[in-house]
Amino acid sequence: MTPMRETRKTTTRKTAVKAVKAAAGSSGEVLLEVKDLKAKVAETGEEILRGVNLTIRAGETHAIMGKNGSGKSTLTKVLVGHPAYEVTSGSAKYKGEELFDMEPEERARAGLFLSFQSPIEVPGVSNTDFLRMMCNERRKARGEPELDPLEFYGYLTPKLEQLNMDPSFLTRNVNEGFSGGEKKRNEILQLAVMESEMSILDEIDSGLDVDALRDVSAAVNILRKGDKGLLLITHYQRLLDAIHPDFVHIMQKGEIVKTGGVELATQLEEGGFAALGN
Repeated sequence: MTPMRETRKTTTRKTAVKAVKAAAGSSGEVLLEVKDLKAKVAETGEEILRGVNLTIRAGETHAIMGKNGSGKSTLTKVLVGHPAYEVTSGSAKYKGEELFDMEPEERARAGLFLSFQSPIEVPGVSNTDFLRMMCNERRKARGEPELDPLEFYGYLTPKLEQLNMDPSFLTRNVNEGFSGGEKKRNEILQLAVMESEMSILDEIDSGLDVDALRDVSAAVNILRKGDKGLLLITHYQRLLDAIHPDFVHIMQKGEIVKTGGVELATQLEEGGFAALGN
């Protein structure tokens, strides 16, 4: 590597660290704090994450953009405890607690939510039963009484109205026969039911037409109000035009190499990754 290229790479990383520190200096409670996180594929040993640093506070919306294979989706899966990945060093804290000391289901009960790129179908399990089970697991974790079917319907109906969702979702099996847009809407309904404090949406815009993107974005904007934290993974500025982030991070080769505002997404849209100097 030439000295000039090495200098530019070092400067870019320093800029990213400074921006992350500036984000950490804001006033909200820290919800998610990732420090020097490294992780590999458990089966092959291939290192994917190579020192990720990220701080998300209550009330903040962050977006991570990057090329395919840069580690964006791996980061989300590592944070929720996917068994295909192994953490080799670094740490992640959720509301001050060591995230990697928790089982995946404990992380969900504590209020950490991940919306998958490609939600799977669950034949034979009705959406209503699935949503009520999720809701009651979360309520038990918070020391609240479980809801019976009638009580849950009363709890759920206002959320359907708030998110402008068709009640027919409730009578169908989980994602079975759903279109891409319906699956993404169903993920957002799960988020509404869980009332999670920290949500990670992995390419929620993938496969959505203009109308579906508008509806899903409107629902997310409703749910992120207040002191909720939100992390968006996306390739496209169109999502960030609908859900305005406070910070945009650029990920490359398993690291966050640049952090800034939504102008980074605009630069990507106009000139690709070459426009960012990486």
